[in-house]
Amino acid sequence: MNLILQGNSAPRHLVEQVAALARPRAIVAIGEHAYRCEEVTYNDEVKAQIDLAAWASQLDYAFLEGRRALGDFGLLAMDMDSTLITIECIDEIADMQGLKPQVAEITEAAMRGKIEFRESLMRRVALLEGLDASALQRVYNERLQLSPGAEAMLAAVKAAGLKTLLVSGGFTFFTDRVKERLGLDHAHSNRLEVVDGKLTGRIVGDIVDGEEKMRTVQRVCDELGISPKQAIVMGDGANDLRMMGIAGLSVAFRAKPIVREQADVSLNFVGLDGILKLFTR
Repeated sequence: MNLILQGNSAPRHLVEQVAALARPRAIVAIGEHAYRCEEVTYNDEVKAQIDLAAWASQLDYAFLEGRRALGDFGLLAMDMDSTLITIECIDEIADMQGLKPQVAEITEAAMRGKIEFRESLMRRVALLEGLDASALQRVYNERLQLSPGAEAMLAAVKAAGLKTLLVSGGFTFFTDRVKERLGLDHAHSNRLEVVDGKLTGRIVGDIVDGEEKMRTVQRVCDELGISPKQAIVMGDGANDLRMMGIAGLSVAFRAKPIVREQADVSLNFVGLDGILKLFTR
C-alpha cells in the first residue's frame, strides 16, 4: 500500500510528519508539492489519523494499493457544477432574479443529501419562471470559470487515450458550451424550457438525477466496450454518489462530507490535476 500526499504547498518536513503515522518504508518526491510514501501501514485507525493530520496540514492524501497508470482507464466522467467549474449555474441564474439565497439554500441541502435531488431541482427551476433567457448567456460569459487544474488534467487524460464525459444535474445550455470549449467527447444534462425568450420554470424531458447519472456512465462505458471499473468518476454532491459507486476510481473534489466519506480519493486543497499524482508515468 502506498500513500500519496500533496498540497498547494507541501514542505518536506510537514509531509514526513504526517506520513510517519503510516510508517512508510520510503518517501519519494513525485512532483512539485507531491510525494509517494511507499509500503505504508494501512488500517482504519491509521487512515483516521492520517485524515485528521492531513486536513490540519492542508494536504490531500490517498491510500492506493500498488501502482496504476492513467492509461489503465478508458473514461473520465465528471460532474460539472462545483467540480469541473467553480459555480453552481442555477444559483447564478437565480441571482439574476434576485433569488440566489433561496435557490442556493435548496442547492446546498440537495448536495448534502438532505433533499432528494429531483424534488430540489424542480423547486429551484420553478423559481426561475419568467426570467429572460439571455440571463443564461450572462452567467456563462461573466461567472463561469473552470476549476483550478481542469485544463492540465484534461490534457493529460486525453494524451493517455481516455474518453471524457460531462454528466450534470445542471443544464444543457452550459454543458454544451463547456463540452465544445474543452473538446470533451460526451455530455448529458437537463434542458430548461424556454418559450418566447423566457424561462418557463420547467424542465424538458427526463430529469438527470443521481440514477440517470449512473446510467449515463454505464451507457458510455458500454459504447466504449469497457467496464465501469475502467472509469474514473469525479463529483462533489450527493447526486454523484451513484455514478461514483460503480467506478473503478471515485474522486470527491472539494465535496460535501457525505461524498468525501464514500469516495476512494478526496481532493480538498489541490486542483483537479491532483488526480494525475495518483498514477505512475
